[in-house]
Amino acid sequence: MTTTDGGKPFAGRVALVTGASRGIGRAIARELATLGADIVVNYFRNHAEARAAQQEIEALGVQCLRVAAHLAEPEQVRKLFDGVRDRFGRLDILVNNAASGVNRPGLELEEKHWDWTLNINSKAPWLCTKEAVPLMKEGGRVVNISSLGAGRVFPNYTSVGVSKAALEALTRYMAVELAPLGISVNAVSGGYVQTDALEHFPNREEMLATARSKTPGGELLTAEDLAKAVAFLCSDAAAMIRGQVIVVDGGMSLAL
Repeated sequence: MTTTDGGKPFAGRVALVTGASRGIGRAIARELATLGADIVVNYFRNHAEARAAQQEIEALGVQCLRVAAHLAEPEQVRKLFDGVRDRFGRLDILVNNAASGVNRPGLELEEKHWDWTLNINSKAPWLCTKEAVPLMKEGGRVVNISSLGAGRVFPNYTSVGVSKAALEALTRYMAVELAPLGISVNAVSGGYVQTDALEHFPNREEMLATARSKTPGGELLTAEDLAKAVAFLCSDAAAMIRGQVIVVDGGMSLAL
């Protein structure tokens, strides 16, 4: 997505990626940095991975701010955006990627599991979007990271699936509300990606086997595949794509 003159299309832009210390979030942050954006890496607990992500991004020749914040806490969300404001004074791209959840059947979930998952996966993107808008100008982009479980039923995925369904609904509502401000809101929904997040599923091997057998091309999805879709939605070419959920799964869901 480089420009014809060899420049970087996102040069001069600032992108905040939540949950960016590893996995899909880190791949997204790296892709946006490669395209010239200065990056804000948000993370929760893994300081070593966050430092490594920051070093990786800065090696690409852009600025990188690293901010620890637990997004289930509104005060910490405000602290995160205060950091963005103090360092850059603006924000052009917000990627709501941070996610968590308790991987159990619905009847085995406890109320605290439900609240934890919904607060991080649904409430936090809403809070982050509210904080981001005052820092954005016309042309701003918000991209929410969803999953196929928002519209399909997977084992041990009740709380996360519900939270992602809410996130996709939020995408549509905020797309309409923010369109008059020139801010686009979309979502990317991914299939099974072999990241650390899968380690928490008791049926991990079954999930990967399904991905291998059901993906028409026979290739497993990578975090970089999702990152490229996010970058496209953040580009000028996607200006008239609003409120959409772009599925990136190699065609796996077609055969489910």
